[in-house]
Amino acid sequence: MNILILGGTQFVGRHIVEAFVDSGHAVTVLTRGKSKDELPEAVERLQGDRNEGKAGLRALTGREWDACVDVSGYTPRQVRASAEELRGHVGRYVFVSTVSVYAEPERHPVREDDPLSPPAAEDVTEVSGQTYGPLKVTCENIVRELYGDHCTVLRPQIVAGPFDHTARYPYWVDRAARGGQVLAPGDGSDFLQVIDARDLARFTVKVVEDGIDGVFNLAGPRIGWADFMTVLGVSEPVWVDAKTLETNGLGFKELPVYIPAGGEQSGLMDVDNARAVAAGLTLSDPAVTTRETREWSRNADLNYALTPEREREILASLGG
Repeated sequence: MNILILGGTQFVGRHIVEAFVDSGHAVTVLTRGKSKDELPEAVERLQGDRNEGKAGLRALTGREWDACVDVSGYTPRQVRASAEELRGHVGRYVFVSTVSVYAEPERHPVREDDPLSPPAAEDVTEVSGQTYGPLKVTCENIVRELYGDHCTVLRPQIVAGPFDHTARYPYWVDRAARGGQVLAPGDGSDFLQVIDARDLARFTVKVVEDGIDGVFNLAGPRIGWADFMTVLGVSEPVWVDAKTLETNGLGFKELPVYIPAGGEQSGLMDVDNARAVAAGLTLSDPAVTTRETREWSRNADLNYALTPEREREILASLGG
C-alpha cells in the first residue's frame, strides 16, 4: 500500500513510519523540514506546512495514497487544511488524537463512549494545557465530518519508548539507572498506564491494512507504582506523600507520568483498551518498554526538571 504520513520524523511519527516500512509498504512523509530526519532512505520526503492552509500543501497536489496517518494535527486549521486537500485522494484518514479529549477524566475506567470536552472553536491556534484536549475534539469532528466511515481515530495515553524527547517516561528509567535512594511519589498504591510507541505503531498499520473504522483508546498494561519501581530495578524507593510533594513544589513536571489515584485526572491511568485489543492491539511487557527506552535514553542527553541535587536535598530533609 501507499501510505502518506503527516509528520513522521519525531517519536510517535517515527515509529509509525518505521512500522509501515517494516511491513513492506511505500511511505511518504509530509513535514516542515525543521526536525532531525533519521528515517529510512526508502521513505519519500515532501515538504509543506499546514499552518499556511491549502497553499502549504502544494506538494500533495495530484497525488493519491491508500491511507493518510495524521500524527501532527493539533489545531483545527491544520487538520481541516489536510483533510479537505486529501479528500478523494486517500482511501482512509487515520487521526492520532489523545485521551485528553475526555470531559470527565476522573471516570474509572475511561471508555471511548464517555463524554468529550466541548470542542474548541476552529479559529483557536494556541495549544496549551487548557486547549489541547478541546482542540483535538474539534480535529476529530472535522475528520469524521469529511471522511465518515473511512476514518479511524486513535486516542493514545501518554506514549513511552525510544525517541521520547518529551522526557516524561525516560525520567524514570534514567533515574533508576543512577541507583541509590529514589524519590517515589505516593505510597506505591497509585497506578501507571502508558502505551508503548511500538504498540501504537503496529496497531496503526493494522487498522490501515484491515480497513478498520472507529475510535480506539490505546492504553498499555496498568500496573501499580510499587510494581513499576520493581520493573525499573529500584531497590530503595523513598515514598513521599501528597502533602510533602506539594510542600516541596513537586508536581507532574518534576515527577512526570505520576497521576495520583483519586485525583481529578486519575481516570487517565485507568483507560479501557478492550476495544483496541479486540481489534488486534498487542501490548509490550512493561519491562521491555523500560529496558529499550533506557537503551536509547542513555545517549539522548535529556534534561529533567527534578535535578539530582534537588532530589538529594528533599530526601535529606525527609531523613532519607
